[in-house]
Amino acid sequence: MHVSFASVSLVGLSCLSNLASAAPFSFADDPTGEGYPTPSPQQLMQIELQAHGSLPNGPSPASVKPDTVTSLQLIAFNEIFETAFFSSAIQNITNNVEGYVIPNGTYRDAVLEGLVAIRAQEELHTLFANNSLKALGAMPVQPCEYKFPVATLPDAIALAAMFTDIVLGALPAIQQLLAKANDSALIPGIGSVIGQEGEQVGAFRLLQNKIPSALPFLTAGTREFAFSALNQNFIVPGSCAIDYIKLPVYEPLTVMTMPIAAKAQTLSFEFPMPANCSTPDTSSYSLAYVNQQNVPVIEPLQSVTANMATKMMQFTAAFPYNGTTFGNGLTFALVVDGPTAALTSAAEVAAITKYGPGLISIN
Repeated sequence: MHVSFASVSLVGLSCLSNLASAAPFSFADDPTGEGYPTPSPQQLMQIELQAHGSLPNGPSPASVKPDTVTSLQLIAFNEIFETAFFSSAIQNITNNVEGYVIPNGTYRDAVLEGLVAIRAQEELHTLFANNSLKALGAMPVQPCEYKFPVATLPDAIALAAMFTDIVLGALPAIQQLLAKANDSALIPGIGSVIGQEGEQVGAFRLLQNKIPSALPFLTAGTREFAFSALNQNFIVPGSCAIDYIKLPVYEPLTVMTMPIAAKAQTLSFEFPMPANCSTPDTSSYSLAYVNQQNVPVIEPLQSVTANMATKMMQFTAAFPYNGTTFGNGLTFALVVDGPTAALTSAAEVAAITKYGPGLISIN
């Protein structure tokens, strides 16, 4: 059954940042009722029934490289966030919270049925990663408190499509790192999650009256892009420890131009000034765009100014949309510091990123 929420047109998280958020979401009250993220065997059976399938029942790897532990921790960190997000959406629909009311009972039941299954599948993704960490003697990831910058179901669906695209960029990068580390035993399980998340985002896109698949080759990401985006946009500061996850959290980059049309144009951005409010030397900075599986597009920062009232640095940059090799689907925008002539991958961009990722989505 097709349920349309075509009123939403999301072109980046910053367009939602001004919406009033509800009280922070916490698992402290166990809203799922299933002991998550440490369910008993009986509770796990209930999760598997809701998920229409089970955890992989083969053995976990006996040992992996330390960098692989970091990848598993990022996966668990993201999956717990996604479980929280879908739990919150289910609660809002169930309780007929303003902005989440679906008058047609048949549509309402269909949406809830789908979201309950997705939430349970995200719970199993968490357990896959955390159980692997436990088997390795590493620290499993625990929940944080979360803020969701959406106030309506259409905005929630659009946001779900956005963050799913982000994880779909990070997981192939993790597979590549596992292969380089000779920790290939985890690759098939992670690959199956990529397919499952792709099914999800196709459904979210259809709910927005978009074609189900955004691009022939989805935009490449990195663990750093995903970890920074999650912490900047969704984690309540200080609500959980994250320092044991050995990944950086960049300073944020906000895309100020909203909405962004599917055409070549100039976009406006801003990023925070240093803590001492000094004006940084931006002469070695560039803006890197990562889109699809193509080489990064590099643009100079233009009209750089310091806004002392807001303590923000502001600039503009070209967005050379052409509809084929650049611009459609998800684009990561990042301010980088250093030589850019030889950049050929998202990982190389991540290594010299100062601010980001700004998030742009056109399709």
